[in-house]
Amino acid sequence: MSTKRRLTPEDLYKLVFVSDPQVSPDGKHIAYVRTTIDEKTKEYRSQIWITSTCGTTKPRPFTSGPKMDNSPRWSPDGTKLAFVSDRGGDRQIWIMPTTGGEAYQLTKMRRGASNPVWSPDGTKICFTALVDPDDDPEDIQKPMDDKAREEARKKKQEEPTLLSRIKVKADAAKGLIGNGRTHLFVQDVDGKQAAKQITSGDFDHHHPAWSPDGKFIAFSANRQEEADYDPWLVDIFVVPAEGGEPRKLTDTKGPSMAPVWTPDGKHIIYAGHKREFGAATLSRIWKVPVEGGEAVMLTTGFDRAVGDSMAGDCRFGPSPSGPVVSPDGKTVYFLANDSGETALFSVPSEGGNVEKVLGGKRQIFGFTLDKAGNTFAIAVCTPSIPGEIGVFRLDSGKETLLTSENKQLLDEVYLSQPEAFTFKSSDGKDRLGWIMKPVGFKEGHKYPAILEIHGGPAAMFGWNFFFEFQILAAAGYIVIYTNPRGGQGFGQEFLHAVIGDYGGMDYDDLMTWTDFATAMDFIDKDNLGVTGGSYGGFMTNWIIGHTDRFKAAVTQRSISNWISFYGVSDIGYTFTENQLLGNPWKDYELLWKHSPLAYVENMKTPLLIIHAEQDMRCPIEQGEQLYVALKRLKKEVEMVRYPDSNHELSRSGKPVLRVHRLKQILRWFDSHLEKQPEHYDPPLPMPQADKS
Repeated sequence: MSTKRRLTPEDLYKLVFVSDPQVSPDGKHIAYVRTTIDEKTKEYRSQIWITSTCGTTKPRPFTSGPKMDNSPRWSPDGTKLAFVSDRGGDRQIWIMPTTGGEAYQLTKMRRGASNPVWSPDGTKICFTALVDPDDDPEDIQKPMDDKAREEARKKKQEEPTLLSRIKVKADAAKGLIGNGRTHLFVQDVDGKQAAKQITSGDFDHHHPAWSPDGKFIAFSANRQEEADYDPWLVDIFVVPAEGGEPRKLTDTKGPSMAPVWTPDGKHIIYAGHKREFGAATLSRIWKVPVEGGEAVMLTTGFDRAVGDSMAGDCRFGPSPSGPVVSPDGKTVYFLANDSGETALFSVPSEGGNVEKVLGGKRQIFGFTLDKAGNTFAIAVCTPSIPGEIGVFRLDSGKETLLTSENKQLLDEVYLSQPEAFTFKSSDGKDRLGWIMKPVGFKEGHKYPAILEIHGGPAAMFGWNFFFEFQILAAAGYIVIYTNPRGGQGFGQEFLHAVIGDYGGMDYDDLMTWTDFATAMDFIDKDNLGVTGGSYGGFMTNWIIGHTDRFKAAVTQRSISNWISFYGVSDIGYTFTENQLLGNPWKDYELLWKHSPLAYVENMKTPLLIIHAEQDMRCPIEQGEQLYVALKRLKKEVEMVRYPDSNHELSRSGKPVLRVHRLKQILRWFDSHLEKQPEHYDPPLPMPQADKS
């Protein structure tokens, strides 16, 4: 008799999240971030762990900070690790010998420090830190004590705020962003001297990268006079490591990010585009001469975007996706989405054919390369593996998983494996969709199904582990999902197709997929639910305003009104113009035409609205408008509001709220969709009746 059980929302507390794999210079070890949820406090805890690439020893903890340690970075000789930790109160950079010993605090910035990058000779570290124009220059490198923090908190709550920028809020900040800017600093690793600020001005600076000779630092920044008006115009700059006037290398036509030097120091490789298709342009690999000249696209014939845009809810913290230049300077490595997979690709540094180096039906969501150019540290995820760290040897083609962080949980529970299907869109194009059967599925029976819709819209569903999907399958539902037009992983034409046409061919793709999936003899086509978040929330709202085929819907962090969204979202004033091709004062009718709220009188599907109070990306007023309108029309609707949470609630929000959210989704679907307990083996648990 099987000892396994069904997955539950509370199993979120047992998940281990891995990220940021960093291979040592000699290729013998990998440092990575291991994040868990504290059993008692239900708060996230992150530590740096190390594992050997030979796979003969077990991973071990390297740090033991009380809360959050992350961003591990090896010194060039491999004898030290720099990392970011809040063990002293604020997030600062610490350094610790790799052989063990005491860590020492390097930075003492007033508002914390992050993104450490070692100089080639290992004597200095460049990092980023927030500087507020109201800060006394002498206090920038004096961390706030408890009294200063309390004064800052009180000032924020009690004093009026004068605004002069068009961008005044940010989802990450859960509110107003103030006037602070991110600058680059350089500090000797012995910590004896204060850090030197090497950038200035009313601009944000990111992605520092040292030149091979250690004399210069490349970075990305939007240094236009009115940068907020077009945040897409990000350029690559070079500045002397001792400070000075930055020199712009790119041509200010679009985003240019993640610079990396070629080993000879003559060129910089970066990811970006020139907005050839507006905001919906694929990001490519480029190469620009350091001494000046035209940037050249290296991935000309590759109809995919650089980076990882696969949607999921089991990532915690960033992981490197490239570009990375090989030590001999001949090859550039990067991650890209491709038809439901995220794989490792390469392209010659002089341009040429793009080749898949490492792929498969999975998500490779992070990688780094050793000094010899042979050993890759990788972070991988599959439909049955939430995330693990592995090693890949280029010379032998051998890959080995080095961790099994989630084995204990996975050994306890049943999982549903997705099956891929190819179907035809209404205009005759081949499309890809997935069906996950419920746990306990038995041939000869029909089951309720839930259509899931990803956000973005420039994201991608694919071959990865999605906790929410597994929860629905464990509760007896079939999960069906696809990638409607407007997403990543299927080329430039596919990505751009939604621009100016939200609710058009993307809606058609979803309904065509639903028709295809529900033609399966095991799906009850009269017993369907639909849910999605962000763009997926918009589309959920749109769907129930245009069809009654779904018996229940859950809309999450959604958009209901493009007219008001323009002025309240942290990206609304650019996103609306780039995606809908209009603004409220010139194109009122256009924006209203594409707003789900315009079709509220058509909505008959019982709707649960899930929204976070501090969501600055799709602010809660978007959910409130829809809720009040449906209530006024006496339609069946409920709303759950989550305090102290932003747009990332389902992915990195407070664990107890993430669990509550999953329970609410189950409650709503359980109360509106029919399931027959005798159709499952093992049997279904009794549905929860309360609303807690």
